[in-house]
Amino acid sequence: MEQRIAIFGAGGFGREVVQLIRDINGQHATGQRRWSCAGFVVDSGLLGQAQVAGLPVLGDIDWLAANPDVLVVVAVGAPAARRRITRRIEARCPNVFATLVHPRAWVGDHVEVGAGSVICAGALVTTDIHIGAHVHVNIGCTVGHDAVLDDFATLNPSVNVSGNVRIHEGTEVGTGSVIIPGCTLGHWAIVGAGSVVTRPVPENVTVVGSPARVIKERAPGWEAV
Repeated sequence: MEQRIAIFGAGGFGREVVQLIRDINGQHATGQRRWSCAGFVVDSGLLGQAQVAGLPVLGDIDWLAANPDVLVVVAVGAPAARRRITRRIEARCPNVFATLVHPRAWVGDHVEVGAGSVICAGALVTTDIHIGAHVHVNIGCTVGHDAVLDDFATLNPSVNVSGNVRIHEGTEVGTGSVIIPGCTLGHWAIVGAGSVVTRPVPENVTVVGSPARVIKERAPGWEAV
């Protein structure tokens, strides 16, 4: 039986999620859920296009509220924006958040994946791992044993997360970065592309380089502005 799903966000990652859904449908096994992609939901200020990737732009959050049977996934790359959108949906809509795992991602035993999270093609997620709600694990990422990725964390493409790493809420790890075993990344931190994290990262900072060093600090709560 097909379950209708809407994608919130019609940008690049939103279009990648469309392909992910098509791939799930093309490789489903008996008894697995198949998805019927209803189209895109966007903010009201972005309603100029009628279609994206061959699918209709359905409307804004009011469309979700009027279609409570449709599941939704927030396909917005920036963690702070993704959390703001998610909170608005939770406040106004009864829709359930979908969890999507690409059929060519490898997810091992004892891995928990929260509501609204997306695991893309080529990801390798080993064992005894907790992935929270609304987490994005992009193409080609690896996540080692006993790692924890809290809500709204984002791994951009080809990130390597070693074992026993803790990535706190809202932290974004840039493309091609490496996190060595046992490191903790604080809440709402940003790791620049290609960085090598060799020691704990404080919350609300940006780190870059090899080894990664702090280049910018933000006031607590910046992500809510």
